[in-house]
Amino acid sequence: MAKDTLRVLSEFAYTPPVLERGYAGQTLYVNVGDGTIAAKPVTEETKAKFIGGRGFDLWLLWHGVRDDTRWDSPENEIVIAPGPCGGITQYPGSGKSIVTTISPLTDIVIDSNVGGHFGPYLKFAGWDAIEVQGKATTDGTTDGADYTDVIVYIDGPAGVVRLLAAPKDCPTDTHELGPWLLEHFAPNDEDKPFVSFVTAGRGSEHARMGCLNFSLYDRKRKALRFKQAGRGGIGTVFRDKHIKALVVRTAPFKGDENHPADLDRLIEAGARIRKEIATYDDAQNRMRHRGTAYLVQIMDDYDLLPVHNFRYGSHPETPKINGDVWEARFTQGLPDGCWYGCTMACAHTAEHHKVRTGPYKGQCVMVDGPEYETVAGVGSNCGIFDPDAILEINFYCDAYGIDTISFGTAMAFVMECFEAGVLDLEKTGGLDLRPGNAGAALEVLHQMARGEGFGLIFGQGIRRMKAYFVEHFGADPQFVNDIGMEAKGLEYSEYIPKESLAQQGGYGLTNKGPQHDEAWLIFMDQVNHQLPTFEDKAEALHYFPMWRTWFGLCGFCKLLWNDVIPPENAHTPEPAKIMGHVQNYVDIFSGVTGREVTPDDLIAMSERVYNFQRVFNIRLGKGLRAHDATPYRSMGPVTEAEYLSRQERYDKQLREWLGLDPEKMTLQEKMAAHRAYRTEQYERLTDAVYARRGWTKNGVPTVEKLRALGIDYPDVVAVVEKHL
Repeated sequence: MAKDTLRVLSEFAYTPPVLERGYAGQTLYVNVGDGTIAAKPVTEETKAKFIGGRGFDLWLLWHGVRDDTRWDSPENEIVIAPGPCGGITQYPGSGKSIVTTISPLTDIVIDSNVGGHFGPYLKFAGWDAIEVQGKATTDGTTDGADYTDVIVYIDGPAGVVRLLAAPKDCPTDTHELGPWLLEHFAPNDEDKPFVSFVTAGRGSEHARMGCLNFSLYDRKRKALRFKQAGRGGIGTVFRDKHIKALVVRTAPFKGDENHPADLDRLIEAGARIRKEIATYDDAQNRMRHRGTAYLVQIMDDYDLLPVHNFRYGSHPETPKINGDVWEARFTQGLPDGCWYGCTMACAHTAEHHKVRTGPYKGQCVMVDGPEYETVAGVGSNCGIFDPDAILEINFYCDAYGIDTISFGTAMAFVMECFEAGVLDLEKTGGLDLRPGNAGAALEVLHQMARGEGFGLIFGQGIRRMKAYFVEHFGADPQFVNDIGMEAKGLEYSEYIPKESLAQQGGYGLTNKGPQHDEAWLIFMDQVNHQLPTFEDKAEALHYFPMWRTWFGLCGFCKLLWNDVIPPENAHTPEPAKIMGHVQNYVDIFSGVTGREVTPDDLIAMSERVYNFQRVFNIRLGKGLRAHDATPYRSMGPVTEAEYLSRQERYDKQLREWLGLDPEKMTLQEKMAAHRAYRTEQYERLTDAVYARRGWTKNGVPTVEKLRALGIDYPDVVAVVEKHL
């Protein structure tokens, strides 16, 4: 229970329902501006059509905002939902939540998948989702208010939700706020494992790329750890609403807390995947030992690791930051999963990092990760091959509430701009932002947290930096647009897509922007050559985004689907789909909900939600073909140095693709030929994908498509009819 220092602004009493077949049957609404707290029923139609997780998020957000709502409008919401299967312990990777809001970076809907304990605990406390709306009081005058921020506290065992005033001396950075919250909401050791928090940090107050930290209490280390809902600036919305934290407390729980329809079916599916993990992981990826960082060397070997702002795909210093290095840094012998029952346990942590810079200099801290995306983003993409520097950036991004992917990709862009003369010491306030300068990168991060200097410009993200550099620094618009690796306003995640047209589509033809969780097709397309035609690529860009969407509907981590694969999978009709694992999820979903489904049914669930999100983007003024454009560096070489670094490859492509003789062409002519061809290929792919998805050539779902999916609600149809 919270200490008396937290003044109650409003409260709502409820009787926690018994979970049935994965659902609580209600969602929680909190308006931090006017103090309203209420329960909303979950209808059978909502469960049938929107499933949970991202589907519930979108449905609630759609009804909470207006057509002209922007990220900082009071009516914008942050919605969090775990999904019906979230919180089970019988199948690894079942503790995920999805967070959704209107993004400060893209101005459309963003969704982010996150681990930690908050989502399952929210459900165990009696709620299928929480939607937070409004902005807290900040002027200190209303009713003698002496607070600036609020805390939402969901006390499941007590059956009460409280909106609390946070004291003015309450810290903001997650590094300090987490222990403060633990002291106030779980003062006794036996309570600590049963509370979880959502927090941000002061960096989120000054940057559009703010992230949220979701806590878990590590019983063996007796310490807090955090996983991040990183993408799209959700932490920025959180702090704009003056929310200090969301806190949930649950009673001790059992493995059947979801009250599944068929527990034995879950146990059998879990036994199958656990046997595969124990048998194959050490030889395949060593996820249990090094987490997603195993990918670093593999991506380098295939020329797919982003280096120096996606210019190059490999670097001789990669062994300094590859999986071997991180495996040696991570504490071994502990099951470092982000949810109970996960034997993949890939959520590793580096202990005893001594902070070298900033406000926490000299402290020894524990850093969760780094994950592959962080190593590649703030590491190789910025030309930084120092593991300690990567840990330092990772730590401060988490503490300040900053997305490591957006930070890394944006810093790589800035470093190339500095190298190219777009920026100089005068423009950066004395910061030497050449590639590899980790100290200067960290200073930008600290400036973001302080809300000063070049950090304020940087924190706006690549799309707004490009416009700023053109207007204020005289930058060449084509150059910065070519090299600024963002689409829809969201910074790219960390894979080189130049030689995979399918992956270019996997980044560009998305709902939220270039994030690999929608479609990761590089190996199918570029390495294994399994997608030779536009139709093949379009089919992959239909199936895999729909399949990956499904994990976010239900509360799953996708790593258990494709990061441990039994050898017999290679001999199945569709090995890329890993249908044996798909059947596991059929069994889990049916076993939890009692709703018998087929693999095709899972795709249909996602297709409904995916199309609904596309219409949502159109409603907000985007979501059309023009918004699916990508920077040219996503397609091909922008600079002469890029071309020359892979000249043999590019010259060969001119001969084979276009029938040209590169010996008779200047370098500029060769680059122009590549640009024309690659751009045209992307447009042809776009046509093929839209046709496969049932969309018009402008990227709009047809009324017939909406009707077939059962979401032809009048307000949904009205949005698309304006563009047909």
